[in-house]
Amino acid sequence: MNPQQVVNRPQTTVILAMSADGKISDEMRSPARFGSEQDKLHLEKQVAQMDGVLFGAGTLNAYQTTIKITSPELLEYRKQQKKPPQPIQIVVSASGNINLNYRFFKQSVPHWLLTTNQGKQLWNNTEGFENIIIADNNDHQIDWLTAFEQLQKLGLNKLGILGGGQLVASLLKENLIDQFWLTICPLILSGKNSPTPADGEGFLSAVAPRLQLLEVKTIGQEVFLHYQVLTD
Repeated sequence: MNPQQVVNRPQTTVILAMSADGKISDEMRSPARFGSEQDKLHLEKQVAQMDGVLFGAGTLNAYQTTIKITSPELLEYRKQQKKPPQPIQIVVSASGNINLNYRFFKQSVPHWLLTTNQGKQLWNNTEGFENIIIADNNDHQIDWLTAFEQLQKLGLNKLGILGGGQLVASLLKENLIDQFWLTICPLILSGKNSPTPADGEGFLSAVAPRLQLLEVKTIGQEVFLHYQVLTD
């Protein structure tokens, strides 16, 4: 893997819960609701530190909502940090094909879309997103380096990545992930088609991203792992 050349980009943290066998959902890609209340609190605490959160259209399809800061303490924390009450919610979809009937669009959070020129056309005459960011490559897919430079210019210095596995894998390939917070939950999902924290084509072991363990916490039956992604 080559060292990341993009300097002006947000610092990124992947925040995901997974089964003990490394799955973030079952084969049906059902919403992953197997985390405990402690894991939900952990997720909200991490998201509260972010300027924005990024998640794929598949993740939105599964949940049809997004995480919203509700803790009075965390809302006060964001106020003290001179941040708006809610981080910006950024949906990634190259096609732009997103169901406007999802409850997500009724949640009182900032709604942004990261898409291509083709994807934006679906929203030219439709309200739903307050801001649409275009970052297109020659294959009509997301140009991640351009996208992240734009996000940084728009004031997003800390970005949470909430899945899914394809999105995380794409960002890892471009060396755009800095840290991971992974919650290991006490269940086995199995299934060769069940998604993992990073899917995609995968890496050969010789060039796989390497991690440094920063912190381990055990709360109840769950283990919380905090990693830094090492760079060459």
